[in-house]
Amino acid sequence: MFKISELANEFSISTRTIRYYEELHLLTPARTDGNQRMYSKGDHVKLQLILRGKKYGFTLEEIKEMVQLFEVDPSGVKQLERTITFGEKRLNEITIRINELTQLKNEMENLLWEFRERVKKGR
Repeated sequence: MFKISELANEFSISTRTIRYYEELHLLTPARTDGNQRMYSKGDHVKLQLILRGKKYGFTLEEIKEMVQLFEVDPSGVKQLERTITFGEKRLNEITIRINELTQLKNEMENLLWEFRERVKKGR
């Protein structure tokens, strides 16, 4: 079992973030007699999945769906299938963004080249 501060320190996130994930029903800690939150190994794993999902740009709704699928299907197959769907969508979005940035970079390089040529001619 983990205290909220232990998880926050381990994952370098705030306790408020962890409580927010609890509000979204992504984490379900037990409570001690003193009403202190205690997170299970399962919550620890879910938090890892949540943070990995955030890193890769998944929305919290997508992450929530993936986490809940694992609870319904402990084999993980449904979760993996849904993750593949979300992952393919995200990868397509990233590819589009890379193409946009590459085009922007090329345009900026050309513009800078033109400016440098004007400066050379003006000297």
